[in-house]
Amino acid sequence: MILDCGLGIVEGGKWEWGRGWNMLEVHNLMVFFENALALNDFSMTVNEGEIVGVIGSNSAGKTTLMNTVSGLIIDMKIKEQRRGGERITIYGEIIFQGQDITETHPYQRVKTGLVLARERHPVFPESDVAENLKIAGHQKKKSEIREMTQYVFTLFPALSKLRRRKAGFLSGGEQQMLSIGMTLITKPTLLLLDEPLLGLSPMMQTVLVEAIQDLRKASGITIFITEQFARPILPMIDRGYIIENGMLTLTGTGAELMDNPEIKAAYFGV
Repeated sequence: MILDCGLGIVEGGKWEWGRGWNMLEVHNLMVFFENALALNDFSMTVNEGEIVGVIGSNSAGKTTLMNTVSGLIIDMKIKEQRRGGERITIYGEIIFQGQDITETHPYQRVKTGLVLARERHPVFPESDVAENLKIAGHQKKKSEIREMTQYVFTLFPALSKLRRRKAGFLSGGEQQMLSIGMTLITKPTLLLLDEPLLGLSPMMQTVLVEAIQDLRKASGITIFITEQFARPILPMIDRGYIIENGMLTLTGTGAELMDNPEIKAAYFGV
């Protein structure tokens, strides 16, 4: 069987992906909001074809990390400067596919294949599911939008049944599926997922985790995910980083982190 979802080709149901080179490199990243240090000398890598997770409690610096990698922090910095608000200062280096993108604007990063699905399900509430997907693909050809829309509905069967429902009437889990589907329309090379399980029921968390795993199996896409719910995330990631107060405190494979007594005590209550 050969499955072509527009992101890659799977033969026999198994992706043959040449992992090894660093798709994303973050070097000594520091982010200040005025005098408050949000990220402190944080470094990490994401290799091609991996699912890499950054796990941390609320306010650990996960969203700041995602905003910085995606480039959204540049827009935030510009807006704050214009209104004379909070001063944002960024140090360090971000390398994507061998290119320094530290000063690259977010829309330019999207064009290179680095795409963020933000937390709290940002969708267009007055437009239906199909329209949201179409809006997300405004820079793509109609044939590509049709192709990827069908893939999104295959990945998230629940959305296919709701394609004509306004996004504002979807549940939190359904909106999260739609948010991820909107990023997939752009055909990302590296998909950033910022706390995708936030606010979801345990059952919906399981559905979403399985969909993320299916996405990697079917397309070979590289996925970088931040999350505070370690239990459902650690079993599916290749490698993980633990972040506390903006600092890297521990790293290892998903299995190693699952077996770590400190992780069990901090995140599993064991």
